[in-house]
Amino acid sequence: MLYHVYEMHRATLAPMRVFATGALQLLDHPFNPIRPTPMGRLAVAALDSFEHTTRQFGKPVFGHKHTTIDGEAVDVVEEVVVSRPWCDLKRFHRLTERPGDPKVLMVAPMSGHYATLLRGTVKAFLPDHDVYVTDWRDARDMPLLGPDFDLDDYIEYVMAFLRHLGPETHVIAVCQPAVPVLAAVALMNESEPASCPRSMTLIGGPIDTREGPTAVNDFAERHSMGWFRRNVIHPVPFGHAGFMRRVYPGFLQLAGFMAMNLDRHVEAHWQMFQHLVDGDGETLGAKRGFYEEYRSVMDLSAEFYLQTINAVFKEHLLPRGLFMHRGHRVDPGAIERTAVLTVEGERDDISGLGQTRATHALAHRLPADMRDHLEQVGVGHYGLFNGQRFRAEVAPRIKRFIQTHR
Repeated sequence: MLYHVYEMHRATLAPMRVFATGALQLLDHPFNPIRPTPMGRLAVAALDSFEHTTRQFGKPVFGHKHTTIDGEAVDVVEEVVVSRPWCDLKRFHRLTERPGDPKVLMVAPMSGHYATLLRGTVKAFLPDHDVYVTDWRDARDMPLLGPDFDLDDYIEYVMAFLRHLGPETHVIAVCQPAVPVLAAVALMNESEPASCPRSMTLIGGPIDTREGPTAVNDFAERHSMGWFRRNVIHPVPFGHAGFMRRVYPGFLQLAGFMAMNLDRHVEAHWQMFQHLVDGDGETLGAKRGFYEEYRSVMDLSAEFYLQTINAVFKEHLLPRGLFMHRGHRVDPGAIERTAVLTVEGERDDISGLGQTRATHALAHRLPADMRDHLEQVGVGHYGLFNGQRFRAEVAPRIKRFIQTHR
């Protein structure tokens, strides 16, 4: 019902958005004498802010057309190398011969945002790595009669992609996929060691949410699984390909993330309004670019979401040695051939300090020279895989680790 109310709200706002867009085009015309006046600037800023904050953003594009290698521009072409019902394995093919560059699989989070959330992560690795990324599908676009998707399927997808890319691959998991990627690598080390990846980097992932609990973890602990089924799982409304499929809507995930730091988001939107009034297009563009990506959300399969909440945030099955995949217990202690790097942020308010580092205690058979940990000072969750500090400090550390364990 909530999903239908949300869609009705969007439909109700549509005429007002049309009016705002038309009025904005009229007021913002360079020959309009009202435009340069204080009242004109305020009116343009108000209309523009309303249009932008009520816009529904679709799936963004990565937009990586070029990269720079040894000081020269090299074209980049996106290729789908494996297509499965719920995910495409996408390669950023650099149109140059670089046979010695390490092959990297970036497993994007399926947590409400599209894989393009890793746009900056991909960009940082393109000059010296052969980069692949998991491009997950929006559950509201998956027909009801199509295959379902849960946490077990996620693990199988990761293993299938790793098999396809070969044992020389280095896998990087950002946030949510840390658990299924760790499970997949443990299973491959145990049953198919010749296919397991050379290294695994886990960035800000909820391996053991009993360590450094955050507001996200407390929320999951306070509510029963019945509460989650009743309140956050909804059927996709008519008009979408996934009509009647039960999903966790992306707009709920976005609302939850916004509520966690409401003061910060309100202040950011007030600053954007002021930039509009002042005509500061450069600063405005940077902030808007972030929010256009941040507000581009996708729905999650109900089965995947509920299984993740229960296994990761409520029962803590992996660190307790009780995590099962298709009836087989996942043993992180089986990891002996894949080097492990964990990365945490000092100010991470989603995956607290210690949650990702817990991996090392679980992979207890891994030699000391095949493991490492980075605690990035002064960085929050998103700064672990995007932004200036990531490019200057985090990415070089990951690259050195990959080079060490090729």
